[in-house]
Amino acid sequence: MKKALLDIRDLNALKPVWRFKCCYFYNYFLILFRRSLLALAGFVVFSCNFETKKISSEEVLELESQTLNWKEVDEYPAFEDCQNETELIAARDCFEREVAENVYAYLSKQQPIVTESIDDTLYLYLEINSAGRPEIDSVKIDSTLNNQLPELRLWLDQSIDSLPKIYPASKRGVPVSTVFKMPIVIKAE
Repeated sequence: MKKALLDIRDLNALKPVWRFKCCYFYNYFLILFRRSLLALAGFVVFSCNFETKKISSEEVLELESQTLNWKEVDEYPAFEDCQNETELIAARDCFEREVAENVYAYLSKQQPIVTESIDDTLYLYLEINSAGRPEIDSVKIDSTLNNQLPELRLWLDQSIDSLPKIYPASKRGVPVSTVFKMPIVIKAE
């Protein structure tokens, strides 16, 4: 047998074949990877059920208004003294206490003349509108109390008008109107 002597030129001739084989497998795996990636992307896109529906602003508003609790406010009306109250119940109590103190102070200045002693409770429905203006919505006065103190309704109106500045209640940052039912005890001898 003859020994074949390989020359450097012969080795250089082999390199392109080796490169070709390597590039062939590399391109094959690259093409296979791209196809599998494309198939996977197609599977992901088509397996998800993309349903887009345009919703009008009226529908959004209607859905939101159904989920909101309209009987509660985020912040109660407040006087200057009550604005530092952060808890909702404490803020309500502070507001009601301030209104009651102002109403009782005004009523105690009046000097009614009565024929019989009075110990009765009336219910004052006080509305604070969205501008912070207080108004008497209604008053439930017993007929005997109304006969004894015919000017009571006028005094209540004047006491509410003399209240200091009120900051209105708010719901989601928007000022809203609120109504409070307040019992007022009338005692006179």
